[in-house]
Amino acid sequence: MLASSIAAVFVVLWSTGFVVARAITPYADPSLFLLARFGGTALIFALAALAARAAWPTGRDLGKHLIAGALLQGVYLGAGYWAVAQGLSAGVMALLGALQPLATAAVAAPLFGERLSRRGWTGMALGLAGVVLVLEPKLAAATPPTQHGDAPPWLVVLISILAIGAITAGTLFQKTSLAKADIRSASAVQNFGAAVVAAMLALALGEHRWIASATLWGSLAWGIVMLSGISVTLLVWMVRRGDAARATALMFLAPPLAALEGYVGFGETLLPVQIAGFAVALVGVVLARS
Repeated sequence: MLASSIAAVFVVLWSTGFVVARAITPYADPSLFLLARFGGTALIFALAALAARAAWPTGRDLGKHLIAGALLQGVYLGAGYWAVAQGLSAGVMALLGALQPLATAAVAAPLFGERLSRRGWTGMALGLAGVVLVLEPKLAAATPPTQHGDAPPWLVVLISILAIGAITAGTLFQKTSLAKADIRSASAVQNFGAAVVAAMLALALGEHRWIASATLWGSLAWGIVMLSGISVTLLVWMVRRGDAARATALMFLAPPLAALEGYVGFGETLLPVQIAGFAVALVGVVLARS
């Protein structure tokens, strides 16, 4: 019961990342926003770890935690936001993100001996099919990735694939010796690693736009506490205590939930094909996690 509740909370919170990304677009440059988000979360976890007198990663483990956080959030979100800013359709980026559970399942098998049954792989396939149905209207309306930026299309696609590889690697890192660390101090270090990546991207891209508004500050608070704070920590907790593939299969539900949140919050359309996709993805996740 507890595991099911945690899974439900995780997928709902994770899906709101799409909404936050859209909400901050008029007010802040993405990497600058991510720097504030990761830095705020790192500070909160650092204070929690200090208050609890938790042990901190040292030596090589410290470096591993920094790399894991850089990959799991910094490179994944930084590269993903950049690709979308260059004109890559948000629907295409979300579809690429849906490949992450499949990549995790494929890599986890040889590394950790995790093997999905036929039922599990069927669930993965249905989950991906459901995401495709949900995103079909956006995919049909996708524009060339050079519409808003100067980067060549092949580079935009390559960076997008890099983003998926980064979150896959960052997720699998949690199954190594890093799983022994206190999750509070580990989260502080990993969010700091992500903040370093965001700072480097903000400097490299010359980002400076920060238009203070209630929407921006509210999105930042949500990102610090709910996304990088609770959502990512729940993902790490689930991966530490179970199969990485079963944990990441929940991500198939993020695009359908984001479509529903867009319908409620932004008045976006919610077509019958998208509702059907939600149902297919849900069945897929149930099979993949059974």
